[in-house]
Amino acid sequence: MTENNTTHKIVLITGGSSGIGKAIGVYLCDKGYTVYGTSRNPDQYADFKAFKLLALDVNDTSTIQSAVQYIEKKHQRIDVLINNAGVGITGPIEEIPEEEIFNNFKTNYFGPINVTKAVLPIMRVQRSGMVINITSIAAYMGLPYRGIYSASKAALHMTSEAWRMELSAFNIKMTTIAPGDFATNIASGRYHAPVLKDSPYENVYGKTLDLMNAHVDEGNDPTEMARIVYEIIRHDTPKVHYKVGEFLQKFSVVLKKILPDTWYEKMLRNHYKL
Repeated sequence: MTENNTTHKIVLITGGSSGIGKAIGVYLCDKGYTVYGTSRNPDQYADFKAFKLLALDVNDTSTIQSAVQYIEKKHQRIDVLINNAGVGITGPIEEIPEEEIFNNFKTNYFGPINVTKAVLPIMRVQRSGMVINITSIAAYMGLPYRGIYSASKAALHMTSEAWRMELSAFNIKMTTIAPGDFATNIASGRYHAPVLKDSPYENVYGKTLDLMNAHVDEGNDPTEMARIVYEIIRHDTPKVHYKVGEFLQKFSVVLKKILPDTWYEKMLRNHYKL
């Protein structure tokens, strides 16, 4: 069953100032939704007119509460939460500083959990709502030199499966969307472990980093993600997980299920020229 009524539907998107988050917000505004995006520093976007940006840092619970309370006071409801804010990280796991590993999990895993916790009491009172967690195709597999990123997104992926069942009694839906490579600025915002001279990983990591950045630069239009989000939030019974991207990226998830582990590993090693 599909829900077509967008009247007074209030949507909160974390990380809405650029990339996928902005594309989703613009698309939903055009479809009649009331959209609030977030940014750690909305003052940097003085010319941003697509929808309202609220100050919110997913690593700062006080800013989360302030943003959520602002929307609640103005509308008395939040219908859809899209946990989109996230950061990339690359590097040989052996050479990534522990602090950067913690920082990645704080943003990609604990951040969405804390924002969701702030919104759920509102959705529970209204006896409806939907939470969409943006994960990644990388959540389905351990990718070389992206192992920490894969792990943080996989953690959110698996937590969403469990949380979805816990929320079902309150008529609150939860789902994940795993995008492949999209043309966004995520590569520039990643933490890149430096390619260290005389490191045992120097040559292969440097080449793999160039390959990963090229994939993002040549990625799909983020509007494709926006269209999928629109279809999901109009549906009464969303699936547990969605995958969006090039056919081969989505098919790689299928292959992981059916191929022996060593065959699949060999396929990835060939892809990354390892």
